[in-house]
Amino acid sequence: MLQHVIEKMKEDHLDAVLQIYTHYILNTTATFHEKVLTRDEMRELVFFPNSRYQTFLVLDGDEVCGYAYIAPHKKREAYDATAEVTVYLKPGEEGKGIGSLALRHIEEYARHYDFHVLIATICSQNEASLRLFERNGFERCAHYKEIGRKFGQWLDILVCQKILR
Repeated sequence: MLQHVIEKMKEDHLDAVLQIYTHYILNTTATFHEKVLTRDEMRELVFFPNSRYQTFLVLDGDEVCGYAYIAPHKKREAYDATAEVTVYLKPGEEGKGIGSLALRHIEEYARHYDFHVLIATICSQNEASLRLFERNGFERCAHYKEIGRKFGQWLDILVCQKILR
Protein backbone atom coordinates (compact mmCIF):
# COMPACT_ATOMS: atom_id res chain seq x y z
CA MET A 1 0.00 0.00 0.00
CA LEU A 2 1.37 3.40 -0.96
CA GLN A 3 1.81 6.26 1.45
CA HIS A 4 -0.14 9.42 0.76
CA VAL A 5 2.08 12.24 -0.40
CA ILE A 6 1.28 15.95 -0.47
CA GLU A 7 2.65 18.19 -3.18
CA LYS A 8 1.91 21.55 -4.74
CA MET A 9 -0.69 21.40 -7.46
CA LYS A 10 0.47 21.70 -11.04
CA GLU A 11 -1.45 22.50 -14.20
CA ASP A 12 -1.52 18.86 -15.30
CA HIS A 13 -3.65 17.97 -12.26
CA LEU A 14 -6.37 20.49 -13.12
CA ASP A 15 -8.72 17.93 -14.72
CA ALA A 16 -8.56 15.60 -11.70
CA VAL A 17 -9.27 18.46 -9.30
CA LEU A 18 -12.11 19.73 -11.50
CA GLN A 19 -13.63 16.24 -11.51
CA ILE A 20 -13.56 16.11 -7.69
CA TYR A 21 -15.06 19.60 -7.39
CA THR A 22 -17.75 18.82 -9.99
CA HIS A 23 -18.99 15.98 -7.79
CA TYR A 24 -19.49 18.41 -4.92
CA ILE A 25 -21.20 20.99 -7.14
CA LEU A 26 -23.72 18.52 -8.53
CA ASN A 27 -24.39 16.39 -5.45
CA THR A 28 -23.78 18.35 -2.25
CA THR A 29 -24.09 21.64 -0.43
CA ALA A 30 -20.35 21.57 0.38
CA THR A 31 -19.95 24.29 -2.25
CA PHE A 32 -22.45 26.93 -3.20
CA HIS A 33 -21.51 26.75 -6.87
CA GLU A 34 -24.51 25.39 -8.73
CA LYS A 35 -23.11 25.07 -12.25
CA VAL A 36 -20.12 22.99 -13.27
CA LEU A 37 -17.03 25.15 -13.71
CA THR A 38 -14.98 25.36 -16.87
CA ARG A 39 -11.28 24.51 -16.73
CA ASP A 40 -10.48 28.24 -16.76
CA GLU A 41 -12.87 28.94 -13.88
CA MET A 42 -11.38 26.05 -11.89
CA ARG A 43 -7.88 27.33 -12.63
CA GLU A 44 -8.84 30.71 -11.10
CA LEU A 45 -10.14 28.93 -8.02
CA VAL A 46 -6.99 26.88 -7.31
CA PHE A 47 -4.09 28.95 -8.66
CA PHE A 48 -3.29 32.28 -7.03
CA PRO A 49 -1.39 35.33 -8.30
CA ASN A 50 0.36 35.64 -4.93
CA SER A 51 2.62 32.59 -4.40
CA ARG A 52 2.00 32.77 -0.65
CA TYR A 53 -1.34 31.08 -1.37
CA GLN A 54 -1.22 27.53 -2.70
CA THR A 55 -3.24 24.46 -3.57
CA PHE A 56 -1.86 21.11 -2.47
CA LEU A 57 -2.76 17.66 -3.73
CA VAL A 58 -3.02 14.50 -1.69
CA LEU A 59 -1.66 11.73 -3.89
CA ASP A 60 -1.63 7.95 -3.61
CA GLY A 61 0.94 7.15 -6.26
CA ASP A 62 -0.29 9.08 -9.30
CA GLU A 63 -3.91 9.14 -8.13
CA VAL A 64 -5.29 12.43 -6.82
CA CYS A 65 -7.21 11.54 -3.63
CA GLY A 66 -8.04 15.11 -2.71
CA TYR A 67 -6.84 18.65 -2.57
CA ALA A 68 -6.66 21.50 -0.12
CA TYR A 69 -5.85 25.13 -0.51
CA ILE A 70 -4.90 28.12 1.54
CA ALA A 71 -6.41 31.26 0.02
CA PRO A 72 -6.79 34.94 0.86
CA HIS A 73 -9.54 35.63 3.38
CA LYS A 74 -10.05 39.22 2.19
CA LYS A 75 -8.10 41.50 -0.11
CA ARG A 76 -7.40 44.23 2.45
CA GLU A 77 -3.92 44.49 3.98
CA ALA A 78 -5.17 44.12 7.56
CA TYR A 79 -6.17 40.54 6.70
CA ASP A 80 -2.76 39.52 5.35
CA ALA A 81 -2.13 37.24 8.35
CA THR A 82 -5.48 35.45 7.89
CA ALA A 83 -6.18 32.79 5.28
CA GLU A 84 -9.11 30.64 4.29
CA VAL A 85 -8.64 26.88 4.17
CA THR A 86 -10.61 24.47 2.00
CA VAL A 87 -10.39 20.68 1.69
CA TYR A 88 -12.07 18.45 -0.92
CA LEU A 89 -11.64 14.69 -1.07
CA LYS A 90 -12.32 12.41 -3.99
CA PRO A 91 -15.56 10.49 -3.35
CA GLY A 92 -14.72 7.24 -1.56
CA GLU A 93 -11.59 8.66 0.10
CA GLU A 94 -13.43 9.95 3.19
CA GLY A 95 -12.63 8.48 6.60
CA LYS A 96 -9.04 7.52 5.74
CA GLY A 97 -7.28 10.40 7.52
CA ILE A 98 -6.53 12.20 4.26
CA GLY A 99 -8.38 15.37 5.29
CA SER A 100 -6.43 15.59 8.55
CA LEU A 101 -3.17 14.96 6.70
CA ALA A 102 -3.99 17.83 4.34
CA LEU A 103 -4.95 20.17 7.20
CA ARG A 104 -1.74 19.42 9.10
CA HIS A 105 0.24 20.22 5.96
CA ILE A 106 -1.67 23.48 5.43
CA GLU A 107 -1.13 24.46 9.05
CA GLU A 108 2.62 23.79 8.83
CA TYR A 109 2.75 25.78 5.60
CA ALA A 110 0.74 28.62 7.19
CA ARG A 111 3.09 28.84 10.16
CA HIS A 112 6.09 28.97 7.83
CA TYR A 113 4.53 31.89 5.94
CA ASP A 114 3.57 33.76 9.13
CA PHE A 115 -0.18 33.36 8.97
CA HIS A 116 -1.85 33.97 12.32
CA VAL A 117 -5.42 32.72 11.74
CA LEU A 118 -6.92 30.06 9.50
CA ILE A 119 -10.62 30.27 8.64
CA ALA A 120 -12.90 27.53 7.27
CA THR A 121 -16.33 28.43 5.91
CA ILE A 122 -18.56 25.34 5.98
CA CYS A 123 -22.21 24.67 5.15
CA SER A 124 -23.96 23.61 8.36
CA GLN A 125 -25.24 20.46 6.60
CA ASN A 126 -21.66 19.31 5.99
CA GLU A 127 -21.22 17.50 9.30
CA ALA A 128 -18.22 15.47 8.12
CA SER A 129 -16.31 18.63 7.24
CA LEU A 130 -17.25 20.27 10.54
CA ARG A 131 -15.96 17.19 12.41
CA LEU A 132 -12.75 17.23 10.36
CA PHE A 133 -11.95 20.82 11.19
CA GLU A 134 -12.95 20.53 14.85
CA ARG A 135 -10.82 17.36 15.24
CA ASN A 136 -7.92 19.44 13.96
CA GLY A 137 -8.28 22.24 16.50
CA PHE A 138 -10.64 24.63 14.70
CA GLU A 139 -13.37 26.25 16.79
CA ARG A 140 -16.77 27.43 15.63
CA CYS A 141 -16.86 31.21 15.75
CA ALA A 142 -19.77 32.35 13.55
CA HIS A 143 -23.12 31.14 12.28
CA TYR A 144 -24.73 32.83 9.30
CA LYS A 145 -28.35 31.76 8.89
CA GLU A 146 -30.01 31.21 5.52
CA ILE A 147 -27.14 32.90 3.70
CA GLY A 148 -27.20 30.71 0.59
CA ARG A 149 -29.74 28.83 -1.47
CA LYS A 150 -29.08 25.57 -3.29
CA PHE A 151 -31.27 22.61 -4.26
CA GLY A 152 -34.35 24.67 -3.34
CA GLN A 153 -33.39 25.16 0.30
CA TRP A 154 -31.93 27.94 2.40
CA LEU A 155 -28.54 27.03 3.84
CA ASP A 156 -26.60 28.17 6.88
CA ILE A 157 -22.85 28.70 6.98
CA LEU A 158 -20.67 28.00 9.98
CA VAL A 159 -17.25 29.58 10.26
CA CYS A 160 -14.49 27.81 12.14
CA GLN A 161 -11.13 29.31 12.95
CA LYS A 162 -7.81 28.26 14.32
CA ILE A 163 -5.43 30.76 15.82
CA LEU A 164 -1.87 29.64 15.18
CA ARG A 165 0.46 30.33 18.08
